Amino acid sequence: MSNYHIKHLEEYYQVYRKSIREPENFWEEVAEEHFMWRKKWDNVLSWDFSKPEIKWFEGAQLNITENCIDRHLSTRGEKTAILFEPNNPDEPAEHISYNQLYTRVNKFANVLKSKGIKKGDRVCIYLPMIPELAISVLACARIGAIHSVVFAGFSSTALSTRINDSDCKMVITSDGSYRGAKTIDLKGIVDDALEDCLGVNSVLVAKRIQSEIPMKEGRDEWLKPLLDDASEDCPAEIMNSEDPLFILYTSGSTGKPKGMVHTTGGYMVYTAYTFKNVFQYRENDIYWCTADIGWITGHSYIVYGPLANGATTVMFEGVPSYPDFGRFWQIVEKHQVTQFYTAPTAIRALAKEGVDLVEKYNLSSLKVLGSVGEPINEEAWHWYNDNVGKKHSPIVDTWWQTETGGIMISPIPFVTPTKPTYATLPFIGIQPALMDESGKELKGNQVEGRLCVKFPWPSIARTIWNNHERYKDTYFSAYENKYFTGDGALRDEVGYYRITGRVDDVIIVSGHNLGTAPIEDAINEHPAVSESAVVGFPHDIKGNALYGYIILKDTGESRDQNNVRNEINQMITEHIGPIAKLDKIQFTVGLPKTRSGKIMRRILRKIACKDISNLGDTSTLLNPEVVQEIIDNAL
Repeated sequence: MSNYHIKHLEEYYQVYRKSIREPENFWEEVAEEHFMWRKKWDNVLSWDFSKPEIKWFEGAQLNITENCIDRHLSTRGEKTAILFEPNNPDEPAEHISYNQLYTRVNKFANVLKSKGIKKGDRVCIYLPMIPELAISVLACARIGAIHSVVFAGFSSTALSTRINDSDCKMVITSDGSYRGAKTIDLKGIVDDALEDCLGVNSVLVAKRIQSEIPMKEGRDEWLKPLLDDASEDCPAEIMNSEDPLFILYTSGSTGKPKGMVHTTGGYMVYTAYTFKNVFQYRENDIYWCTADIGWITGHSYIVYGPLANGATTVMFEGVPSYPDFGRFWQIVEKHQVTQFYTAPTAIRALAKEGVDLVEKYNLSSLKVLGSVGEPINEEAWHWYNDNVGKKHSPIVDTWWQTETGGIMISPIPFVTPTKPTYATLPFIGIQPALMDESGKELKGNQVEGRLCVKFPWPSIARTIWNNHERYKDTYFSAYENKYFTGDGALRDEVGYYRITGRVDDVIIVSGHNLGTAPIEDAINEHPAVSESAVVGFPHDIKGNALYGYIILKDTGESRDQNNVRNEINQMITEHIGPIAKLDKIQFTVGLPKTRSGKIMRRILRKIACKDISNLGDTSTLLNPEVVQEIIDNAL
């Protein structure tokens, strides 16, 4: 019997050891006991990182939607699968049971088929966080079409690039979306994008904001009448384990976005297994991940991971600040949420608003808190732990990537003792390695290097769509026979991992390698600081010096900025050492961020280096207007 649900630390070590010593046997047991296969595999794993080529459960046949929906119908048919919480708190929540999800996915799948979509075709989904988004993803998987979800905050240019790169035949969108007090014209963005997309011959439009929009004859159709007429019966397409399930674009540090390809069998097994353990999910829990399905976090931990475990997963359409900054906590209380998974950016924004809005709500249902998207700084970790978890809900600080498909390093709640800012221990089956500049592995504890993984796990991306060479160059060329994550990390005295930031965010100052994350942590400890970003710029003597962009808290009182600058450098000296002091500190009203909340340090670096001739595409930023403000006030 495989250990599908790990309950104490000794068991973690025991299971981890087995997963490293006998990876094929370990994953075979997990796959065999917990999923439905139409045909068993001929071979558990074949791999070669030099090509790179990775195959899991080769020869197996399955459909992921049978594992996420059909197999639960006899035991959990009336249980809520998706709990939709709308943007407007006065609009009632919608509970979609497994039986209803089955019917709605089948109808949607039949609509796709009626429009000529078949196995292997790519379908672009550009929808807000409404049930149709999850249902369209599952409908594609039902018939073997490859879904490519594009976050519905991206510009028309970003959308057309992604549609063309994967040669999508169809776009699924809506008349518009609600975002807090605003409405956004999604269909207009799609129309603009499609001016440059010759391969798209049909657009299905869901009604959400009930606005009058132009519909192009012969191409655009309202979704609802098609669904009303569709049959409820749609047999699942039998897929091979290594058939592509979806393409998801991740922005490269250079060049155009990379379409990461995830396949079916291994991705299903790994996301389901990580979900069960990292969130210690139990039968009647109400699990909520606040991400958007437009990101990998939403794919793996709103849709596939939870549904493969027969869970109830919350889908939230709105934003944390609408109608006020208590919205997250109001939803936790309303639905008695047990697991809550969000980003440090959101936590910091909420912490800035104080604790009154948290204390207004009863959060006693919470059992596990999660953090994802970037390393969580110490101040935010403590605020989250003290005020939201009341010190009894462990925080799982999860490290993983679009490319990894699932969580790679994370505590297991009630199993792994947590430590602020540390992602702690590798998940079952994950074999991390820290490498030095010359390509040698750093053994033992209390070392810092570049984070690699030396053995494949089931949900690793198999390639970049139409560009296997780029996949090889990006992830497998830096270190022989290892997957290079692009991140730096340190391993402490007990073997816990702390992610120190992207390797390109490691700045060498006077011969010292300085990760920006620990410096930002130190700055953020200052009581006047809300958020910070540190980049390097050329320096005659040190090689590089440090430039800090800092947002101050709005407390309504005036401060001597020079004093604050001195205090910040004093804190850095205390936390890291005088070598890490900032040469320049610019106070700013905001930082350029991607829609997933990542700070675009590339832009900040160029401004610090006085190289603003080509900042790249800033239209996909959450707040493009802040870039000019930073340029105008640059030091």
